[in-house]
Amino acid sequence: MGHPHDAAALAALFLALEQEGAHNINLVTASHHLPHIVTALEQAKSAGLSIPVIYNTSGYETTEAVAMLHGLVDIYLTDMRYASAKTAAKYSFAADYPTVATKALAAMVSSVGAPKTDAEGMMTQGVIVRLLLLPGQLIEAKKILKHVYGTYGERVYISLMSQYTPPPDIGEKYPALARTVSPYEYASLVSYARTLGVTQAFVQEGSAASESFIPDFLGKKE
Repeated sequence: MGHPHDAAALAALFLALEQEGAHNINLVTASHHLPHIVTALEQAKSAGLSIPVIYNTSGYETTEAVAMLHGLVDIYLTDMRYASAKTAAKYSFAADYPTVATKALAAMVSSVGAPKTDAEGMMTQGVIVRLLLLPGQLIEAKKILKHVYGTYGERVYISLMSQYTPPPDIGEKYPALARTVSPYEYASLVSYARTLGVTQAFVQEGSAASESFIPDFLGKKE
């Protein structure tokens, strides 16, 4: 369930991970700790941290938060989940998600620039936009894809994801989300990406949902 760290201890952990051979520092859903994360990254980089820092986020970020991370984060791994306020309000209670995430993505691209890789093909800089296809939301996913590619072209990588896994009992409140994405839906999204001219994209093969898992958030021990 994790251990308490102050900024100095977190900076030391980042440096230790680099010494152990980690390819990057991946900060997952870290926004609620942002001031402390900023301090820890500043300390670690001052002490010699040189591997890329990834900010792994839902995309629901303020432009002020992105500005705080300028020069500290090398790669943004961000979601674009909804194209419409109605869908965002229905499934995430955040009608402003499309507006907020769109502004945040622009700030991210401006901050870190176009994708770069090292001699081994490992990403060292840039933005990857994850587009998780939800069941029954093919049209909305296509709208997101059209906007992202139309706005940024090859300045971002796009990850087309089919791995949505229905949580237990979700069908009681959201019947439409009580199934996985069909092969037809995902194939249609990938085909649309090709039609748009997308070349810098990650796609999934087979039934990715069967490979995913939902963590035990209650922290029960086996």
